[in-house]
Amino acid sequence: MFRLSLFTRCIPLPLTPMQVHTVSPYKALIFDLGGVLYNISYVATSRAFQSLGWNDFDAFYSQAAQSGWFDDLETGRISPEAFIQRVQIKLGTHLPASEIVHAWNAILLELPLHRVEWLEQLSKHKPLYLLSNTNEIHLEAIAKADTDGRWNRLLNCFQKAYFSCRVGMRKPDTEIFSHVLAENRLAPSEVLFVEDSEQHIRSANALGMHTLWLKPPQEVSKIIQY
Repeated sequence: MFRLSLFTRCIPLPLTPMQVHTVSPYKALIFDLGGVLYNISYVATSRAFQSLGWNDFDAFYSQAAQSGWFDDLETGRISPEAFIQRVQIKLGTHLPASEIVHAWNAILLELPLHRVEWLEQLSKHKPLYLLSNTNEIHLEAIAKADTDGRWNRLLNCFQKAYFSCRVGMRKPDTEIFSHVLAENRLAPSEVLFVEDSEQHIRSANALGMHTLWLKPPQEVSKIIQY
């Protein structure tokens, strides 16, 4: 069996569905949200904005990089209303805010129940933290879609949830990792960070954190064993 310490490099090792990895060497685990726990689709939101006339949307927003005013939204430097206005200006149209919000929320797919149940068991064995680049529009949409309580169940699995739009920092800036570690009195070497974006993995590695770079079609609940 491989040990998770092998994931301290940015390049992920090949995994098969039969390989599982123990969390016993680590004091705590930090999880990304979108693409790790919550299913998302960059393609879906790109297509939605293209249907509104934003044909070069991918040049402004993708998993690998994004323009400054998306950063501003994710760090709370601009309000959702200001973000919508910027989109309207970019498109040169007075599209209703609801259409822009609908396109922006197209990235959000679902929170699988089996991951929530898995996290509930994992949280009995290790302290867990959530660290997500997100924004108030998406958080509101996730909460509204939570018809059976699984979103609240997921949040209850974590000692604390860190949302970029509420702490004023975002990944891959090292300051947000340092903030989470310092606030919870954790040394980088004691922590496993689970993430699906390479640039965030690199940043965490630079601080000395252990990392697991999750890549499709890998399923986090099949890979991590408590």
